[in-house]
Amino acid sequence: MSQQVSTENAQRPVIIRTGVLDCQACVPIGMTDDEIVAFANRVNPCGTKEGWHIRREGSPLLNGDPERQPCSDRAQCFHVMLDA
Repeated sequence: MSQQVSTENAQRPVIIRTGVLDCQACVPIGMTDDEIVAFANRVNPCGTKEGWHIRREGSPLLNGDPERQPCSDRAQCFHVMLDA
């Protein structure tokens, strides 16, 4: 996310990357796991019966990265990966 984000949008969750079976969201620090999943399912439905699930700490797909990665563009936000 190298684009500048307006102050109004600085604390809004956004989907920043989508794949066939995964997506990445940039969300405010205060969002709960349930709120993140509900947001992703609402704005970017994955099309599976179970919907999106947060990629959890220890998943080999995180390649050693943390479950919640601080955002370099929005100080009070972090990135989270979701899988279908």
